[in-house]
Amino acid sequence: MLLESPTGWKDYELLDSGEFEKLERFGDYILIRPEPKALWKRSMPTTEWNKLAHTRFTTGAGFGKAGKEDSGTWHKLKKMDEQWPVEYKKGKLRFSLRMGLTSFKHVGLFPEQAPNWDFIFNEVKRIKGESNSAPKVLNLFAYTGAASLAARSAGADVTHLDSVRQVVTWARGNMELSGLDNIRWVIEDALKFVKREAKRGNLYQGVIMDPPAYGHGPDGEKWKLDELLYEFLAEVNTIVAKKESFVVLNLYSNGYSAVLAETLMNTSFGLKPADKGRGYNLSFGELMLKDKFEKSLPLSVFVRLSR
Repeated sequence: MLLESPTGWKDYELLDSGEFEKLERFGDYILIRPEPKALWKRSMPTTEWNKLAHTRFTTGAGFGKAGKEDSGTWHKLKKMDEQWPVEYKKGKLRFSLRMGLTSFKHVGLFPEQAPNWDFIFNEVKRIKGESNSAPKVLNLFAYTGAASLAARSAGADVTHLDSVRQVVTWARGNMELSGLDNIRWVIEDALKFVKREAKRGNLYQGVIMDPPAYGHGPDGEKWKLDELLYEFLAEVNTIVAKKESFVVLNLYSNGYSAVLAETLMNTSFGLKPADKGRGYNLSFGELMLKDKFEKSLPLSVFVRLSR
């Protein structure tokens, strides 16, 4: 099992964590945000956090509860812009993202995902080199599009899907900010889209998935991770090329382990662990952030398939 975190990223730092909050620097600005997994004590005093931070997010009464997603409030502590750019740069991979303060504590970027972006970039380069053509990559539940930008930067033909129009607009802006073009934008329910692609016989050389615990499609379709994930993965398996392909599954739902993610991928894709290393490779683990005091904050689990 792998434990991975971003390295050498000038525009992002987890400065400290603890007491259910985290202190982060995104580019020019330092933010305090809620973090339910930060069960330990802060390493710096609260007064120091408040001196450093430009803004702090406080939650509403029902924040994070299904059906009761009260928005929270950002409290400005210093002068700052409402929107600002952050650059990700690793080797030949380079793209930019617009940050913004949303009412649900998010800012348009999940920094712990950086190792997945690196994997996607390298896999697209590998497949492109082997096939001498641009791999088709589908990014599902794609949010503001960092993974889409990683794939496009490597030369993939990218389809970016999310059910929220405003988020897709944000992702398009990130593409333009990064000097990229020709990403296909789809606003639709992910499961419905995958089923239709399967009926059409369309195949992808890469599929990226970051499904939420719960959500709604643009036409009111209901998504519950526990109930639909296995079916969803089995459908995705039908649209992934059996050779020269990759799959990334990321899960944020509390209680989901990396071993569970591996088992889901093996069973839904019909993979035999005994064949691992002969025709395919499967890796799984946790994505985390390390603060300046060497405290590790685990945030999501992943499984990656490479063929």
